Amino acid sequence: MKNIKLIEVPSEIGAGTRGASLGIDAIKIAALDFMSNFFVHFPSEKIQVENNLLFEPIQSPYAKRITGVLNIYERLSKAVCDSIKGNFFPVVLSGDHSSSGGTIAGIKMAKPKSKLGVIWIDAHADMHTPYTTPTGNMHGMPLAITMGEDNDDCKTHELDEKTKSQWEKLKNLGGIFPKVLPEDIVFIALRDFEKEEKALIEKHSIKVITTGEVRRNGAESASRKALRYLGDCTDIYVSFDVDSLDSVISRGTGTPVSNGLREREAEDLISKFMQNRKICCFEITEVNPTLDKENLMAEIAFNILQRSVNVLMMN
Repeated sequence: MKNIKLIEVPSEIGAGTRGASLGIDAIKIAALDFMSNFFVHFPSEKIQVENNLLFEPIQSPYAKRITGVLNIYERLSKAVCDSIKGNFFPVVLSGDHSSSGGTIAGIKMAKPKSKLGVIWIDAHADMHTPYTTPTGNMHGMPLAITMGEDNDDCKTHELDEKTKSQWEKLKNLGGIFPKVLPEDIVFIALRDFEKEEKALIEKHSIKVITTGEVRRNGAESASRKALRYLGDCTDIYVSFDVDSLDSVISRGTGTPVSNGLREREAEDLISKFMQNRKICCFEITEVNPTLDKENLMAEIAFNILQRSVNVLMMN
């Protein structure tokens, strides 16, 4: 039976749309609406964030608010590392997906010899770098940070020295570089990415399990395939971005995309993963209640969170 610890990161400085910092509270409100005392059951830690930077001029156009992102990575990685060393299973609730690079850094700091696998359930690849980004939004960069990847082959921007230095610090956080190898990543429901990201996926032959494959063969088959592919990994981190869900139900997120997972497919898929003993951390991210009606996205996220944690506690 796993000891669960909730780590809350209500940051949205990596996103291009405002409101994701409210996502965690929206999930808590959904729990109350369902008359659930879920959030009373587990110890929790709230990471200090840098959302004040949203009101200040952008210093690094190709890596917006990177100074704040680096600060959050340092705090979050320590919290995740300490949790794992304290024999807790960290469940991270984050505002925007840029935080996940800090989560991964924390896992590697706690288990430096671990061969870490990543299951990335997301409509987007999040493999841009400051050298390739079309927006400068850092929620599109965490996997590149984790892989230590600049994507020089597709470079279109030149960076100022400060941005370059901070980007290097992000990649090398904890003194571990890279944190994850491309062959130890599995995308699920990936369907919206730019040519620069596609070049990396093809260059490294990164595994992609499509929405169609999940639908045709079922969640159990897809989960088995992903875990079999990551069979050499000693630990596996699961990151669930709610925009992996179909845009019909994922209005309450900043970047909805059609042809995504249905709620039950995502719930079944993640529950299957949580039965595996190699899973060492779970993150749920990008709920934005300001874009939603009747808090639907947060309610769906809470259902997935609650079922996943229940499965974790039974295994």
